[in-house]
Amino acid sequence: MLPLDAGSLTKDGRSLTDRERASTVFYLPDAIVPWPAQSVRWAIDFTLGLFGGRAYLRNEVVERFGLDPLLDLTIGGLSKGQRKRALLAIGLLMPQPVLLADEPFDGLDLRQSREVAQTLRSYASAGRTMFLSIHQIRDAARVCDRFVLLSSGRARGEGTLQELAAVAAARGSRAGDDLEEVFLALT
Repeated sequence: MLPLDAGSLTKDGRSLTDRERASTVFYLPDAIVPWPAQSVRWAIDFTLGLFGGRAYLRNEVVERFGLDPLLDLTIGGLSKGQRKRALLAIGLLMPQPVLLADEPFDGLDLRQSREVAQTLRSYASAGRTMFLSIHQIRDAARVCDRFVLLSSGRARGEGTLQELAAVAAARGSRAGDDLEEVFLALT
């Protein structure tokens, strides 16, 4: 990871130091294959130990992501969807209160996407904060409470679905509460 060279992360109006930022946010990038020769079990246990993760959730998270049959397979030998589920599990086990995940549904089929969305939603409901970068609007609508709609590198709307739908309606759109239609109306 490169050091921060622009912008800031603030909490209660105060910029966080590098150390505070590292203890607040765990970043899970898209399309990574960490430790390809190591097993899923090893990767989970290693990251739990390295970061002082939430070991008490290990078995629950492994079960929720359907990782039991994958634990002895190497990370490099997993399909894209299997690897995505394993890495999301690692992300949820990390101690930082904020999980920033890039494309958490990439590589997942419809059933897996729904199951992962339900799992993420359940942990968010229990108090875990997640920022998810999602290109598939339907996936975003299933799991997110608030949205920042980006187009051409600019924020075109921010808020709940109801707030964004109201802005779209004020601009003459009949998008209703369909996030895809709201996105199209605001971009």
